[in-house]
Amino acid sequence: GWAEVGGMLAPGSQPANYIGGRIQRADIATGKVEDLYTECDGFAFRGPNDIVFDNHGGFYFTDLGKTRARDVDKGGLYYAKADGSSVKSVVYPLDHPNGVGLSPDGNTVYVAETLSGRLWSWEIDTPGVVKPSEGFAPGQLLYDFPGYQLLDSLAVDSEGNICVATLVTGAITVVSPSGQLVRQVPVPAHDVFVTNICFGGPDLRTAYITSSGFGVLYAMEWPCPGLKLNHNG
Repeated sequence: GWAEVGGMLAPGSQPANYIGGRIQRADIATGKVEDLYTECDGFAFRGPNDIVFDNHGGFYFTDLGKTRARDVDKGGLYYAKADGSSVKSVVYPLDHPNGVGLSPDGNTVYVAETLSGRLWSWEIDTPGVVKPSEGFAPGQLLYDFPGYQLLDSLAVDSEGNICVATLVTGAITVVSPSGQLVRQVPVPAHDVFVTNICFGGPDLRTAYITSSGFGVLYAMEWPCPGLKLNHNG
């Protein structure tokens, strides 16, 4: 569901006619859309959110889940083959997992949790399998955002920094792979729903940022190139 709040469009609870979550494949040439995955181990996806491809023929994606009047889903991190042949749970449960990305060497996967404001990392053992974490934490806590800052999708730059869309603050927050705050880059018109970032342009120095509350797509020069994604010929 959606509501207008302060002149911005805000996401709300799961609508009554919700048909369930899914990973879909779209043929750009023909416009054909097909369901690739709708469940894992018999459990239906609720709200698949962000996705990143590795160089082994698969991709990691988060299932954030949905919120209803009196209950809320637990989410998780999943790994699937791009040909539709297999999908498996990587880390479960997580608290509203949203953005997901890979380190430049492909050996670390990052996940941003929306409501907790936490950025997690896991060392990858084999494709779709992460090394166990110590203690009760679901992974290595890379950065815990102070105050009331919520997280959305993310991208990684060529220096290995994690650039995560930061709700409420209305910015892209850059965190180093060692867990240090590098900078925060606000969008020109303050929007509490800054939701995503990707890199493009001939040298990958252009950051495209979605400011969804006002429905604006920004393009701005970035201090360093973005990380070239796998299979981005």
